[in-house]
Amino acid sequence: MDNNKKALSVLTVNTISFVVCFACWMLYGVLITFLVDNGVFNFDKSQMGILIGTPVLTGSIIRLPVGVWTDRYGGRIVFAVVMIVSAIAMYLVSYCNSFDQFLLAGLGFGLCGTSFAVGIAYTSVWFPKERQGTVLGIFGAGNAGAAITSFGAPILLNTLTQNGQNLDGWRQLPQIYALILILTTVIFWLGSHPKKIEHGAGFTLMQQLAPLKYPRVWRFGLYYFFVFGGFVALSQWLIPYYLNVYGMSLATAGLMASLFSLPSGVIRAFGGWLSDLFGARKVMYWVLGSCLIACVLLCIPRMDIMSPGEGVMAVKKGIVTEVSPSQIVVDSRAYALKIKKENDIITVARQDENMLVMPIFTFWQEPAVKVGDKVQKKQLLARGITHIFFQANVWIFTALVLVVGVATGIGKAAVYKHIPDYFPKDVGVVGGIVGVIGGLGGWVGPILFGFMLSSTGIWTSCWLFFTVVIVVCLGWMHLTIAHMMNKQSPDLSKNFEAVATS
Repeated sequence: MDNNKKALSVLTVNTISFVVCFACWMLYGVLITFLVDNGVFNFDKSQMGILIGTPVLTGSIIRLPVGVWTDRYGGRIVFAVVMIVSAIAMYLVSYCNSFDQFLLAGLGFGLCGTSFAVGIAYTSVWFPKERQGTVLGIFGAGNAGAAITSFGAPILLNTLTQNGQNLDGWRQLPQIYALILILTTVIFWLGSHPKKIEHGAGFTLMQQLAPLKYPRVWRFGLYYFFVFGGFVALSQWLIPYYLNVYGMSLATAGLMASLFSLPSGVIRAFGGWLSDLFGARKVMYWVLGSCLIACVLLCIPRMDIMSPGEGVMAVKKGIVTEVSPSQIVVDSRAYALKIKKENDIITVARQDENMLVMPIFTFWQEPAVKVGDKVQKKQLLARGITHIFFQANVWIFTALVLVVGVATGIGKAAVYKHIPDYFPKDVGVVGGIVGVIGGLGGWVGPILFGFMLSSTGIWTSCWLFFTVVIVVCLGWMHLTIAHMMNKQSPDLSKNFEAVATS
């Protein structure tokens, strides 16, 4: 078999394996929620959060050493070992009966998350530099495994438990996932071929970790914290978001959340192609710019609030002789009031459930005095009340979320296009640390969202967090590019105005 056929075979089995691994990595989000909701285990919210986040945490932290091992020993053997160990731990989940046991099992199969660091390094050595953006994007489309678990695991759980009649049937689910992992390992081994970076076995650990001293590695990590970590965090956070903000059922909320996670995974291949065609840096500008606009718009919360409005004040002192909803009379002077309508614009809008894009408001005034009161000049006679209503229509919200999902999917490919360009001999290590930072974003994101929600009581605070992260990413990237341009063309930077006007 020639090298081209081998490369395509490796790309195919790598991508299939990554899809399965990512689906397994996201299993606890569905399984733990099901077990608690059905009273099988009485974990509190903090314990649930820890269990759901454990695979994400371990899969992120272990990415770096796995990346080092991939450079040293080759991706084929490391990928196979990752899947086998993960399958064993996944199978042991079926025997768990306590929080500690679920925690340990989650630590084990969380290794599935390291499959990305292995696959990126292993795939990149089979293809030339000019094609790596596309092929790494194709491989990265395995993120769609999250949508597979979101769709398939609840259906499978209902079948295995006979729609809740035999709750102990849940134990078959991790066994099925473990079996699929083993079968995937066999397919991977038969379709892959040995190949590794030439320097891997000859360098010490410190030499392999040397690229971590470069600031650009951490800059790439920050990009990935948003585009990948944000993807993982929102994949989990959007379901309770839809439940609480829009009052949807769990099934409908899951479907709406999948509109974010599925395109974000699949579009990654397109992002790789764009990165090859236009360059990763230009693509990242578009990704971060579009996400910034969407997140700023998403920051505006769904609101139904009463605010102080324009009141009515006395122009001179006197005694109140008449008070009605439409006017107040002080001595002989009448002050007209704006009356609250029974079927105002907001009431009608709520009933019709029209798609409102902009906030709407209505205004009225209510008396603040009674007959016989003595009032002074400029004393408040009637309070103004402004009723503001912003629907944050679910379809407009979902469209903006879809923009973020598609953009982050493209951005994930663009970030990893940078790595073989700048670190062709250290893809495993650099890809590992970038993956660690991104994975930590997926773990810490829901925790931060929960803290901000508890502190502010506003669900859209998560979008404010992303807005800040994007601004930092754009600022760092722009300053770096400006510095590079100034360094390469110092005369142009000093005489730019003269050159521009000539």
